[in-house]
Amino acid sequence: MNAVSDTRERILDAARRLIYARSYADVGIAEICAEAGVKKGSFYHFFPSKRDLTVAILDATFADLKSDLLDRAFAADVSPLARLRRLIDLTVRSQTEMHAQTGVVPGCQFGNLAAEQSTQDEVLRNKVAEVFGRLAKGLAATLTQAVAEGEVGPIDVAATADAMLAYLEGVVLIAKSRNDPGVLARLLPGMLDIRIMPAAS
Repeated sequence: MNAVSDTRERILDAARRLIYARSYADVGIAEICAEAGVKKGSFYHFFPSKRDLTVAILDATFADLKSDLLDRAFAADVSPLARLRRLIDLTVRSQTEMHAQTGVVPGCQFGNLAAEQSTQDEVLRNKVAEVFGRLAKGLAATLTQAVAEGEVGPIDVAATADAMLAYLEGVVLIAKSRNDPGVLARLLPGMLDIRIMPAAS
């Protein structure tokens, strides 16, 4: 990694840590620069604004989530429903490990930002919606295969995927609000019972 890309990554990493630990509104550019060990001129060389930085953070965070969790969860070495169970297990493990390390359930970075900024910043709202759309698409692909293989009866796949994602995000939020990773272990398996039936014709 050359010095230019290293500087950009340091800014990204510092901002991710600070915003995830606290909130978007609570973290300023000066603090990000201090944490990254760079001057403001370097910040603005890479990111015209904190919003642009946050869009880049969301892209980087999704890429990490995909490689660290989603690709593992949805690997085709097990049945479709087993993949969903593995997604639940990996989510519980991730949040539980972070709680053990930091003393807090950090929640979902995308959900955190959606709750904070969706009524404040249309660009960030659209970006988070795009990420949630990708997550729902992955769930829908798995559900489609589950239906094809007879693991699940006829359902509205897109609606069921959205409902599962909403349930997952809601449980993570409750666990965060109670600072209790046990909430995830108790409730997230219920995601597998969600079925939205096709609309009557």
